[in-house]
Parts: sequence; C-alpha cells; structure tokens
Amino acid sequence: MNVYAWVVLVSVIGEFALSVVTSTLNVRAMKTTVPGEFRGVYDDDTYARSQAYTRERTRFGLVRSATSLALLLGFWGFGGFGWLDQLCRTAGFGPVPTGLLFVAALLAASTLLGLPFRIYSTFVIEERFGFNRTTPNTFTLDLLKGLVLSTILGGALLSLVLYFFGWAGSNAWLWCWGAVAVFMLTAQFIAPTWIMPLFLTFTPLEKGELKNALVSYARSVQFPLDELFVVDGSRRSAKANAFFTGFGSRKRIGLFDTLVAQHTTPELVAVVAHEVGHYKRGHIVKGLGLGLAQTGVMFWLFSLCLEQQGLYEAFGVTDPSVHAGLVFFGLLLTPIELVLSLVTNQFSRAHEFEADAFAATTTGNAESLVTALKTLSADSLSNLTPHPLQVFVHYSHPPVLQRITALRALDRG
Repeated sequence: MNVYAWVVLVSVIGEFALSVVTSTLNVRAMKTTVPGEFRGVYDDDTYARSQAYTRERTRFGLVRSATSLALLLGFWGFGGFGWLDQLCRTAGFGPVPTGLLFVAALLAASTLLGLPFRIYSTFVIEERFGFNRTTPNTFTLDLLKGLVLSTILGGALLSLVLYFFGWAGSNAWLWCWGAVAVFMLTAQFIAPTWIMPLFLTFTPLEKGELKNALVSYARSVQFPLDELFVVDGSRRSAKANAFFTGFGSRKRIGLFDTLVAQHTTPELVAVVAHEVGHYKRGHIVKGLGLGLAQTGVMFWLFSLCLEQQGLYEAFGVTDPSVHAGLVFFGLLLTPIELVLSLVTNQFSRAHEFEADAFAATTTGNAESLVTALKTLSADSLSNLTPHPLQVFVHYSHPPVLQRITALRALDRG
C-alpha cells in the first residue's frame, strides 16, 4: 500500500469511527425528563417516542454506514476497481463513453446495494413511528424518476468534465468549473418549474385569511411574492415543512399541506417570514457562491492529482484515466470534505439564527415562531437534547432549544 492508499483507508475508517463516537454520545445525552420549555407540547408518551425514534434512526444509520464501508473495503481489497476499469475498456469505446460506463456501473451498484436500506427506512422505521405515507407505487416512481434525471443531467455534466480534461490540458479545471457553474445557476431557475413538479404537486394557495396574511406580510418587507403554493407532502410523509426556492421571477415558497393543517395563521406567517429572511439576508446567494468556490477549488486540486500514478496504483488500476481519477480523488478528499462540511454547517446554523431573528423582528411576534418550532419538533419527534459534538459535526440547523432561547432573548431586548 502506498501513501494514497493509506490516506484513503485511514480517512474512511476515521470518518466511520467519528460517526460512531458522535452517535453514541448523542444517544447518551438524551434526558429522561421533558425540558421545561416543551412541557405541554411533549407529553410523556410523545417524549418517550421521540427518544425511541432517535435511537432507532441512530442504530439504522450506523448499520448502513458500516455496511457501506465494508462493501467499499471489500471491493477495493479484491481488486474490484482494476477489474471494472479493464472491463469497461474492453468495450472499445472512446474515453468519454468508457468513463460514463465506469462511473455508471459504480453508481448503479451503489444504488442497488442501498435500495434495501431505503425500503427499510421508509416502510419499516418511518411506518413504525407513524410518519410514512408513501405507497410502494409512489416510492418506485420517485426512484425511477430520480434515476432518469440523474442519468440525463448527471450524464451530460460528467460527459463535459471527461471531455474537457481530455481536451483542454492544464486549463481543463477552469472549463469544468465554468460548466458546473452554469449548471448550478441554471438549476436555480428551472428546478422550481420543471424538476420539483415531477415529484411534488404545487397547488396555488387559495384566497382567504392565510393568503391575505402572507401577501400582506410580504408587502411589508418589500418581498415580491407572486407564487404561494401548497405542496402535497402528505403523499410521502406526515412530517411538515416549508421551503423557498428559485431566483427572479421563478421564486417560489412552498408550504407542505401537513404544515398548513397543523399550524395557525400567525405561526404560518412566522414560518414564511423565516424563509423570506434567508432570501433577504442573502443566504441563498452566499450558499451558492460558497458552493461555486468549493467546486473551483476541487477541480483545481483534481487537476493536480490527475497525473499521479500512485493514486491509480493505490486502487489497483494500471492505466491512468480521467474517469478513474475522479472516483479515486473523491475518496482521497474524504478528510477535506469533512472539514468543509464542518465549515458549511457552521455557516448554515448561523444563517438559521439570522433568519429566525429576521422573522421575529419583521412580524413583531417572536412567540408565533416559537410555538411553530415547538409544534414542528413534537410532530417530527425531534431529539430535544442532542450532544454538542453531534451538533457540531452533523447539524445544519441549530437545536430547537437554542433557537427558542435566541428568540426569547430578542423578545426581551
């Protein structure tokens, strides 16, 4: 084993070990009594179910991660990467089709091996705790539509990357960065009207008290709100949600029908105000900019590693290629991606606090957002007392108690 192999091996095992540690600490940090802020929202039965749900999801996550790690190490150890590379090359295609075949085979195997876990998660765990509303037909259609989209969009983007690195020489990373940037920006415009409706039904919010309240709020903060939709989230889950997506004339706010059914008008205005806060505070643009910057750095680093023979030898591949290099570089990046995720999660948690503050300030009613957060937590059986390390490593949102404390402080101020 050379240095590349050791870096990857230590990284993937270390990542799994970190997950075991954070998960164990997280389960042990659960309190036996309901936090005072949530008394009256979580009764004893609901609180016990939330802890059972956390334990079940934790066990399931660790089993899935351990299985994925074992399969990766087994495939690698038995020379699977070298065998697959040679198999794809014997088809006699050019570099781009060969690369597509290589990556597609790995992704197809990953999807098939992960399918039992997806089925168990949806139809056993989520069903057991009363969340699942997905039928086998909906599950299958979602899977097939996702695969078709991934094949068309992902295949086109991967083809460009393979082509540019075979054609543009030392400037290939810039061409790839530009192509991905165009793709990411275009997706912001086409996703709300072309892609998301393939999976969700968007129904314009009916005229009435709620729509009037939301439109009135949007006008008060100079937010052009032309499209408000109720989304059929209840077809898949009992959990509630709201989201903001798109740019320019393609902006959309979607409210899950489960959210509308479970909350009062002031609470829904507060939830929408939070989503508007992300837009007004520039979080959408900042997140997109950060993603583009990371992408550029990754392509530059990949261009440096592409010709490193040792990277291919570490995985039993004798002939260097762009397609194999992409896969191996992705594994080599494991520790860097972990660090980047810590940074992006930190920014994300800060943005959530900012959006909460925006909602509380512009509605003049922090309590409505507090009650909405409490109800959402109870309805989704959230863990109210996660361990700080679990939050630091994995949480993109602050724990709900921290958000409520911050909102209370705003109210007092």
